[in-house]
Amino acid sequence: MKKTEKTIVGISIGDINGIGPEIILKTYEDARMLELNTPIIFASAKLMQFLKKHFNSSINFFSIDNPEKVVHGKVNVVNVWKETIKIEFGKEDKKIGEYAIKSLEAATEALKKGSIDLLVTAPINKHNIQSDKFNFPGHTDYLAKALNGESLMFMVTEGLRVGLLTDHVPLKEASQHITEDLIISKINTIITSLKRDFGIVKPKVAVLGINPHAGDSGVIGEEDDIILKPTLQRIRDNGHLVYGPYSADSFFGSNAYKNFDAIVASYHDQGLIPFKTLSFGNGVNYTAGLSKVRTSPDHGTAYEIAGKGTADESSFKQAIYTGISIHRNRIRFDEYSRNPLKKASN
Repeated sequence: MKKTEKTIVGISIGDINGIGPEIILKTYEDARMLELNTPIIFASAKLMQFLKKHFNSSINFFSIDNPEKVVHGKVNVVNVWKETIKIEFGKEDKKIGEYAIKSLEAATEALKKGSIDLLVTAPINKHNIQSDKFNFPGHTDYLAKALNGESLMFMVTEGLRVGLLTDHVPLKEASQHITEDLIISKINTIITSLKRDFGIVKPKVAVLGINPHAGDSGVIGEEDDIILKPTLQRIRDNGHLVYGPYSADSFFGSNAYKNFDAIVASYHDQGLIPFKTLSFGNGVNYTAGLSKVRTSPDHGTAYEIAGKGTADESSFKQAIYTGISIHRNRIRFDEYSRNPLKKASN
C-alpha cells in the first residue's frame, strides 16, 4: 500500500448497543480530524448510515470492500458484514457481541498486514463477547496473542502514565500472580515503551506496594519484602531508575507521582482508580509491548446513556491523538536504530 504523510487509523466499532458508535461519529464530525489522519471504520456501510440518521450526524461515509482501497480525506467504512443488525441501545446482546468481535478481528488483520498504521478500539462488553471461538477477558489479551507480544495495560494522560503488574484478575488472586519473572517482564516492557513510544531517554519509574503501606516491614503481609523489594533491587542493579515500593494510599494525593515518568501498580484498581480520578475522562488505555500500536478510550460501553446523544467523545479523540503520537515516535526511534528489539532481530 502506498503510504502518505497522513496516518491511517483503523477503528473497531465495539459494542454497537453502547456509546462506541456515538463517540466515533462525534470525533469525526470535527473536520480538522481528517487533516490529521484518515480513519477506516470496520463495520458496514448500512450500519453507519443507520447510526448517522439516529444521531443526526453530518458525516458522509465512503464505503470500501477492503482497507487497501482507502481514500484520504474521507471517513472510510470497510464492509465486514452486509446484513442488517437489530440495534437496541443500552441492551446487552450476545449477537451484538459477535459483531463486535467480527469488527475487531478484521481490524486486527489489517493491522498485522500494515494496511492501517494503528488501531483504536471502541468499548466492548467483556461478557457478551465470550464464545467457544473467542475466550479472552478483553482487547488486551486477544491482541497479545494475535500480535505475539508481551502486552501491558498502560493508562496514559497528560503528566501521568500508569502500568499494571496484574490487570483483569480477581483481587484475591492478584498477589499470587506477582512473581519475580512477572515484575521484571512488566517493568522492562514499561521502560522500553517509555523510550520507544514516548521518547524518554532515561525514564524514572515508581512501583507501588502490593500490601497496604508496602507491608509495613512484614506486619501487613510479606510479599513486598520477599518478592517486590529484592526484584526491584535486581532491576536497579541493571542500571534502570526504578524506585519503590511506595505506599499507594498517599502516593497520588501527595503529588509524588509527578516526579516519575510512569507508575507501576500491583493490581487493577490500585492504579486505575487514581488514574481515572485525575484524568477526568481524557485518559487513554494503551497496550504497550506489542509490535503494533493500539489505543482505546478509558471508559466502557456506558449502556445507561447509549443512544441518547449525550456521550463525551474526549477520551476517544485523545486515544487517536495518542496513537498517532506513539506511531510517529516509533518511526523516529527506529530510524535512529536505537531499538534493541530491532537490533536483536537483525
